[in-house]
Amino acid sequence: MPVHNPEIVKALQQAADLLEIEGANPFRVRAYRNAARTVEELSQEVFELLEQGKPLTELSGIGKDLAGKIREIVETGTFPQLEAAKDRTPPALGELLEVQGLGPERVRALYRELGVTDRQGLRKAAEAERVRELDGFGPKTERKILSELEKVEERKKRTRLDRAEGAARDLVSYLETARGVQEIAVAGSFRRRCQTVGDLDILVTCGRGRAEDVMERFVRYDEVDEVVSRGETRSTVTLRSGLQVDLRAVGQASYGAALHYFTGSKAHNIAVRRLGQSKGLKVNEYGVFRGDDRIAGKTEEEVYGQVGLPYIEPELREDRGELEAAREGRLPELVTLDEIRGDLHAHTVETDGRFTLEEMAEAAREKGYGYLAISNHSKRVAMVKGYDADRLAQEIDRIDELNEKLEGFRVLKSIEVDILKDGSLDLSNDILGRLDLTVCSVHYDTNLSREQQTERILRAMDNPLFHILAHPTGRLLGQRDPYEVDLERVMRGAAERGCFLEVNAHPERLDLDDVHCKLAKELGVKVAISTDAHSLADLDHMRFGVWQARRGWLEAEDVLNTRAWTDLRKLLRR
Repeated sequence: MPVHNPEIVKALQQAADLLEIEGANPFRVRAYRNAARTVEELSQEVFELLEQGKPLTELSGIGKDLAGKIREIVETGTFPQLEAAKDRTPPALGELLEVQGLGPERVRALYRELGVTDRQGLRKAAEAERVRELDGFGPKTERKILSELEKVEERKKRTRLDRAEGAARDLVSYLETARGVQEIAVAGSFRRRCQTVGDLDILVTCGRGRAEDVMERFVRYDEVDEVVSRGETRSTVTLRSGLQVDLRAVGQASYGAALHYFTGSKAHNIAVRRLGQSKGLKVNEYGVFRGDDRIAGKTEEEVYGQVGLPYIEPELREDRGELEAAREGRLPELVTLDEIRGDLHAHTVETDGRFTLEEMAEAAREKGYGYLAISNHSKRVAMVKGYDADRLAQEIDRIDELNEKLEGFRVLKSIEVDILKDGSLDLSNDILGRLDLTVCSVHYDTNLSREQQTERILRAMDNPLFHILAHPTGRLLGQRDPYEVDLERVMRGAAERGCFLEVNAHPERLDLDDVHCKLAKELGVKVAISTDAHSLADLDHMRFGVWQARRGWLEAEDVLNTRAWTDLRKLLRR
């Protein structure tokens, strides 16, 4: 049985967690984390690369030593360094790092002082009010830990969209080769492109008498950890990743109705069903019926047509006004990936990126873009050698030299400049004025009150060289909650000042969320869909940002980087 990339990623990340808790060399820990991220971003399985004789050392951030370790994981299914770390440190301790507010030092203290080895033990210690007795904790931290433990449990039930996409892609490719399969689709929250997915719902149509063969192939998939149930037309499995998958075989005459029903959302389906009832129709997963006669169901367009509506894109199906908009001919023409003309937020090896200016530019050009903004960090982010004015000036000169050599493509001069606690920007206007645009971020002092954080950002927007507010809430899905901020006030302030907000397309951020994308549209604030790319592979994350924008009803006109540079430059003038 081959070892797949998610298992390699899990092993490397777990080793990094345990080593960090032990207090190991931070460079060694970072090397494991970087290698895990590289493997996670690969579009090809590592075992396939090895079979093809391709050296893993050609991958970003993977040297000879790590390449050997990864090869050993693939070839033997074991990772001796991880097993050794588990012998020294209880493996479940790594899971405590998922509790927001617990870093390696605190986890180490909980283990050594209280004997806490897992989340259950931490909960018991906190409920017994023993955590507050430790140095550096206290009653407030103890209450926070209990609250965060609840959130971790909820997050464990959901899978990030990019990880669900990888699982869905591989499973669909596997099932497509089953004898008799005609159509196959992944429905549910995945098809609606929700930022996290509870499980996968897959529908197939197949030739007469072939459903049982498809179910047999499904339960024999090598990533299956447990067969929960198996039937002639429906089976459920749990994958080794923990993701549950339901497979249903449906008749061709009901395929559209089933696809609509299992795509959801539940609220959208109820609204459609009620609309059908008002017309004397019954709408369910088998079709649209008048009495006992099925009058539609083969396609989703038929289902919507019978209740007097045009087709509604899956991303809009949340019962947030889409039925009324469809009835009145006001459905948006949702932005598409093909309409993106460039990327306005990317990093290079000069700070915390992994590739050079030239490599990032060439990769963006190969994607058919007209421009790429290099937005390395400013000096406040000292841990990644953020730029002071002198280093930024040197990069400006390098970009000017590179642009003289490029044809049909432009590298934009930018910086991800920190918004300081008092609302000032981390660099002076003398140097910021030499840039094409600024991407402005909150990275520190995220514990301010809602009022203070909001005022801080609005004061920053008062600077005429402020252009785009990056990852506006600072959240990391499944890892870090948004900081407190009044986004509606921020958006109104942006509209008044001629500023913009970012939809950060990295799948662990997807910040703005869909609700605030829609609010931005309603308030007349344009957004930049940017990848915040730290590697060449990260540039491919643009699709996740586009999907998020589509869930927020955004059209090409609402997005800055659907424009050519000459038009975008005019919008950036304040």
